[in-house]
Amino acid sequence: MAMKNPYQTYSNNSVTTASPGELTLMLYNGCLKFIHQAKKAIAEKNIEAKNTNIQKAQAIIQELMVTLNMEVAMSQNLLSLYDYLNRRLMEANVKNDPAILEEVEGFVTEFRDTWKEVIQKNRQLQHGGKGGQA
Repeated sequence: MAMKNPYQTYSNNSVTTASPGELTLMLYNGCLKFIHQAKKAIAEKNIEAKNTNIQKAQAIIQELMVTLNMEVAMSQNLLSLYDYLNRRLMEANVKNDPAILEEVEGFVTEFRDTWKEVIQKNRQLQHGGKGGQA
């Protein structure tokens, strides 16, 4: 009987037990990881790794696009921004351009940081009302 990789088990458990907000945060972090790896691959002239990592970042952006709740007014703006980022990733892949990846990385970092703040504020609201009166 083969022993499972403990990191893989932990990773699978963290995804299956995460809230929708935490899953979105994981997607942003994953996208940033793949952009970073693609920039490294460009520097190392490893075209295959660059292509693979940019495609993984694109898949995450596309997942973010299809999971938007279009009944929320802000979703249309996010959809336009995600579409822009997806097109820029394609362009970075074709041109081997790390500057474009840095641009996309900046946007995704802003989204991630804002999302992280929203999660923290929601947690404070959820847990703020609980506890005894002083």
